[in-house]
Amino acid sequence: MKLERIASLGLPALVALLVLGAWEWAVAAFDISKFILPAPSAIAVALHDNAGSLAASAWVTLRITLQAFAIALGLGLALAILFSQSRTIERALYPYAITLQVTPIVAIAPLILIWVGLDNAERAVLILAIIVAFFPILANTTLGLKSVDRQLHELFDLYGASRWQRLTRLQLPAALPYILGGMKVSGGLALIGAVVAEFAAGSGTSTGLAWRIAEAGNRLETEKAFAALLILSVIGIAIFWGLSLLEWLMLRKWHESATKRE
Repeated sequence: MKLERIASLGLPALVALLVLGAWEWAVAAFDISKFILPAPSAIAVALHDNAGSLAASAWVTLRITLQAFAIALGLGLALAILFSQSRTIERALYPYAITLQVTPIVAIAPLILIWVGLDNAERAVLILAIIVAFFPILANTTLGLKSVDRQLHELFDLYGASRWQRLTRLQLPAALPYILGGMKVSGGLALIGAVVAEFAAGSGTSTGLAWRIAEAGNRLETEKAFAALLILSVIGIAIFWGLSLLEWLMLRKWHESATKRE
């Protein structure tokens, strides 16, 4: 078990070291311009030199991401529960949810900016991030609420359970793995949506990491752009592993996906 754990942590770290070493060597050996591909050492220097501005921008991006995720989670759960209680409402509204999901965010960004006002660009970015993060919660929760064993439904019918009892004691617990799976997808999409929305909203509309990347690109400060990308990757990984930990904590005692196999 210990060897397995060491291998699971050590192998990715070894691969990362090999890739970074090869990258550093290739830049020096082939004399690649830093404007095209900076060396990892140059990126580390840029990260150190711009730590203050990058940290402030990272906080803006993270704050919008978490807000978008929380709102998308609430809306997705509420609408999925409504769909599970009324087939008519689901038939009436679900096609519009799909339409919103498949519409490119860059196409609706100008409209959102007009509606909220150019002086409320951060609010526009938040709305666009919510749109991107919303559908996985809705789709997964709806599927989970519909996937309850029919025999369990019949058992609740036998005992005369109310609709509220059926929802809270049967459907929601059974749908929990689906909800948590949707949350893992939605968390990453909220970050992607926040970054893409900031790009789509236009340069200079906010001070998130997307603006730092655009600013660095315009000034040919490629190493700074890579530093911002590195921070975005770290944020994305942290969100994924945080939600994975939540999933494990909530399912480890009863669901096969999280229980230890002998």
